[in-house]
Amino acid sequence: MSDSTKRICIVGGGFGGLYTALRLSQFPWKIPQDVEITLIDREDRFVFLPLLYELMTGELQSWEIAPPYIELLAQTGVRFHQGNVSRINVQQQQVQLEAGEVFDYDRLVLALGGETPLDVVPGAADYAYPFRSIGDAYQLEEKLRSLEASDKDMIRVVVVGGGYSGVELACKLSDRLGERGRLRLVDRNEQILRSSTDFNRKAALQALQQREVWIDTETSVVSVSDDTISLDYRGKVDEIPADLVLWTVGTQVAAAVRSLPGQHNDRGQLYTNVYLQVQEHPEIFALGDAAECKDANGERVPATAQAAFQQADYAGWNVWASLSDRPLLPFRYQHLGEMMTLGVDNATLTGLGWQLDGPAAHIFRRLIYLYRLPNPDHQIRVGLNWVAQPLRELIFGS
Repeated sequence: MSDSTKRICIVGGGFGGLYTALRLSQFPWKIPQDVEITLIDREDRFVFLPLLYELMTGELQSWEIAPPYIELLAQTGVRFHQGNVSRINVQQQQVQLEAGEVFDYDRLVLALGGETPLDVVPGAADYAYPFRSIGDAYQLEEKLRSLEASDKDMIRVVVVGGGYSGVELACKLSDRLGERGRLRLVDRNEQILRSSTDFNRKAALQALQQREVWIDTETSVVSVSDDTISLDYRGKVDEIPADLVLWTVGTQVAAAVRSLPGQHNDRGQLYTNVYLQVQEHPEIFALGDAAECKDANGERVPATAQAAFQQADYAGWNVWASLSDRPLLPFRYQHLGEMMTLGVDNATLTGLGWQLDGPAAHIFRRLIYLYRLPNPDHQIRVGLNWVAQPLRELIFGS
């Protein structure tokens, strides 16, 4: 490697980080002679989070939604390194990992996803289950199998949070547990899915009611124990039995981002300009949960997978442009609609003039996500498996 080689370090391998790396690998430079691109993540596999719920019902397999980074980055020239980031030194332009490794950078892309805070009420950190990673899914699967193998007549599940994740989990777990399941969805607001469309909210309410999921709105959690949860409804506290508590509310910015010098909002996110550059540090680009950004139209960009997916394309271009004397492009966010899974073979979809729910929405959702999987090889493998699965069930049975 020559002294003129530029080093690009991407921290975080979610939608923002991985897709930025893949975009950068497509530009006309020689790797590693001109540029060295390194992707760092604490896990060894990428997780396509919108499809994580399907693991709970066995609709999908882990290899389909969580392929290894090494496999996805093969033939791209991008290096992958597994490790936890402990510190980012902006003066020396270095990323330091907990294991002691140090990575120099000329350009840094911060795409560390958020974390679920469990220290907000007593007992949550010890007894509640988050659902944000493949590790979370495995832990939940182990707990569910234990409950299903027990002699309990009823399995009592409380899902905290009436946003997208909470609603999707409640529907999936209800379908999995069947008549043994007793599910309760808790949210502190007056209604679930506050930021969603009326169509999606109505479809979600119908799906929850059909599954007899109890919905507690205007209700907050006081504490969690190994077999109970205490809920506060308008000043009255009730302790109810719970075999499993799932925590889907809140997002905490990664510590490595919160500790960086520069301007942060009250959640710890870094402010960026329309080019996704961190204020006062134009060599650093931030996206997804790490950043608060307004797009070229002055609109605040939501911290969603859809936004991170779009930001990655711009981040890739702007990193390349900043190293090759080309103009940077201001980020323009396009709201492409919303999709939710509402149980097995059921979903809702709105956007671009469409309003669809039921099995048809389930099929369209799958096809859209198939198109968004990281690379063509993985898309083909997963697509062929989805086509072959009904044939296998027809021939060999379920």
